[in-house]
Amino acid sequence: MVAPPARGSWVILLSFMLALMLTEIPMPEPMEWGRPQWTVLVLIYWVAALPHRVGPWYAWIVGLLLDILQGSLLGIHALSLALVAVLMKSLHQRFRMYPVWQQALLVLVLVGLYQLLLNWGQALGGAKSDSLLFLLPSLVSAFFWPWIFVLLRSIRRALKVS
Repeated sequence: MVAPPARGSWVILLSFMLALMLTEIPMPEPMEWGRPQWTVLVLIYWVAALPHRVGPWYAWIVGLLLDILQGSLLGIHALSLALVAVLMKSLHQRFRMYPVWQQALLVLVLVGLYQLLLNWGQALGGAKSDSLLFLLPSLVSAFFWPWIFVLLRSIRRALKVS
């Protein structure tokens, strides 16, 4: 049996580009700590929806782009996103069966792990963080998950991305 051709690669790329742009939009200093991790949210959605197309290598490339954009230690975002993609790929069938509020709890854990890895990598690079405020984006990202999920799912279905 021949697999149908993949459709909608441009939608996946465009969603990641939009997530990277949202990541780089300047915010007031007090709100900077609560910035959702848009790139991780988009990655989690696409790995759950299309695990045969979006996986660790895709995450690695997006992570390298994020490293370059933010001027961070080269490879730290790439490694963190690739690990999230590997975990999500192993959980994607279960994840799809959960209601959205339970998915948000798993998103909280995955984004929290991403934040921990980033903080650890930045600490190895010489940056110090004395508080646990670096975990706040995982809570905010979990709050935004239902809207991201509904938006990306409706776009995927409308444009027949497979």
